[in-house]
Amino acid sequence: MNAEAKAARHCLDLLAEQVRILVDVRSAVDPSAEDPLRGLRLSADQVGWLLEAGSLDPTRSGGALAALDDFEADGDLIPAAEGWPRLAELAETFELTPLDVAVLVLALAPDVDRVFESCYGYLNDDVTRRRATVGLALDLSGREAWDPVARARFSAGAPLVSGGLLELEDADQPLLSRTLRVPDRVVAHLLGDDTPDDVLHGLTQAIDSFAEAPDAATLAEVERRPGLVELLRAGPTLIQLREQRKGSADAVALALFAAAGRPALRITLTEKVLARADQIVPALIREARLRRAGLVVLLPEPVDPGPLCTDQVPVLLVGEARRESGGWPVRPLVVDVESPAGGSPEWIARWRSELGPLAPGTDLEATVAPFRLTATGIARAAGTARALAALEGRQPDETHIRRAARQENARGMGPGVRHVEPAVGWPDLVLPETEGARLRELVDRVRNRDRVLGAWGLRTGGGRGRGVAALFAGESGTGKTLAAEVVAGELGLDLYVVELSALVDKYVGETEKNLERLFAEADRVDAVILFDEADAVFGKRSETKDAHDRYANMESAYLLQRLESFNGVALLTTNLRANIDDAFTRRFDLIVDFPFPDAALRKALWQRCLAGSVPLEPDVADGSALDAVADRFELAGGAIRAAATTAAYLAAAGGRRVGAEDLLTGAQREYRKMGRLSQEDLVGLEF
Repeated sequence: MNAEAKAARHCLDLLAEQVRILVDVRSAVDPSAEDPLRGLRLSADQVGWLLEAGSLDPTRSGGALAALDDFEADGDLIPAAEGWPRLAELAETFELTPLDVAVLVLALAPDVDRVFESCYGYLNDDVTRRRATVGLALDLSGREAWDPVARARFSAGAPLVSGGLLELEDADQPLLSRTLRVPDRVVAHLLGDDTPDDVLHGLTQAIDSFAEAPDAATLAEVERRPGLVELLRAGPTLIQLREQRKGSADAVALALFAAAGRPALRITLTEKVLARADQIVPALIREARLRRAGLVVLLPEPVDPGPLCTDQVPVLLVGEARRESGGWPVRPLVVDVESPAGGSPEWIARWRSELGPLAPGTDLEATVAPFRLTATGIARAAGTARALAALEGRQPDETHIRRAARQENARGMGPGVRHVEPAVGWPDLVLPETEGARLRELVDRVRNRDRVLGAWGLRTGGGRGRGVAALFAGESGTGKTLAAEVVAGELGLDLYVVELSALVDKYVGETEKNLERLFAEADRVDAVILFDEADAVFGKRSETKDAHDRYANMESAYLLQRLESFNGVALLTTNLRANIDDAFTRRFDLIVDFPFPDAALRKALWQRCLAGSVPLEPDVADGSALDAVADRFELAGGAIRAAATTAAYLAAAGGRRVGAEDLLTGAQREYRKMGRLSQEDLVGLEF
């Protein structure tokens, strides 16, 4: 028997003595005391005795009970209750009076000791009513049945009832005859059992906030907010932790409760939970109060947490940013939680700890810097990386880590967005040296943004995020999309290509909604977002001449603001740089111009397209044929790749190596697509 059960036994022994006294008093004055059918029928003698007593309280007939000066159940039970730790804590938490505590003990007695069932049946004058009633509770606690203060302790707003500690059954019966029942969960708690209510099974997690020390980054986030800790320690409060990406504030919420000296109950507020809110929410709040715990409520989109906006327990609402709280019953204190800084020393240390020994030469800092995973996400990604490496019989390296991080980070981004898994690298990109250097600078900016904007404090105000935005400008086919894929591949991130035509809507305000959804999803993933041919939405704002111009300018203004607050990597491409609004160009971290390739670059592009295991004729392999094609045909990189592919198909169909004639035909067809030359114009070309 545990300490709580021993304390309960002692308290019930005192109650049993009070019950014995009341039974003796009743049997001494009740004429039906010896009737074998007492409690099943009401005899004429018993009715006459009740009427002649001249009192609404038969236990005080003839002054028999009045002579027992020491009959004050709450007076005797309260000292015992103070030795019952959980009952004493419960009384303090729910602000119970001595009478409330006595009533609670009286009501739970039959659930702990079956002897009280028979005793209560006798005292209720009804052997079928084996629980305490309101009238019996007042009798045993020495209160008059007409005492308004005592009767008020059973009202819906009284602590016992409103707190879910006591239920009054038989609503159609008079108050004194209504049965009292203590919920099984409350009885179990008082006896030392911490198993949650059955209605919460599978929906909540009881978190021991003190079991594991938070990581350094989470601890730093908590230390920055001592005022929140004091609010949570003081008592009921409602705080919304707005996270910029899913899961980043969960650990912070638990650490805040730990710092406040409270355990935590965590629940995800799904539609399933809200459908049964009338059952789940009261049980959840009662569970938190029984444990003196706080609630961590995870808010998936687009659920409204209104039912859990309570003022009875400390509540931390955890959800992604831009959630409006104006319609909630209690307005929360809103606190923004920063996204994890993938390149910070704390997160690098967490990656290193989770990954364990790495393959020699692995640059962990550069590998994980682009990823903003949560602590849980890092643990899962590290486990995946170790498993991938184990399959190859070696320690994790950069390839394993990036692949695992992308898997952890993978999620769809809705319609209008195409996912590309990078499969190219720097050797595939043929650009002048200056433009290539700017692309590498772009990669370095992404890897070092947490250090420069965070640790070094160069982040500006005005709601600007930690994102990196760049504009790629150049004619079609000059390598802008390929460059975006190379940048994503170098960073180890996936590439999402946005089809703006699927986002622009003819109805007012719908384009902004679509773009907000896109940016919100992009903020939650570690990826490179490419707005291909962005002129349509990011173009110059025009003079307002009609409603169409006004709303088009509103879309541009919205995009300008949203691009500034974006925390990811955004790349925009345009075929004509002059088409982009000056307000956008000022806010790009880098602008990379992709020039139309000259003859030397065109030859390099032909060589790159035909590299690898493509069988070549000697004049193609030594470059002489390529010199002629590159000099004669002014093609961009995209057209050269298409021409080389055509040449390869022609050679494969003819069972030969790729020769000059194949290259000529491929280049000719690309010119025809552009309407620049006819077949006859190429007859005089010599190799």
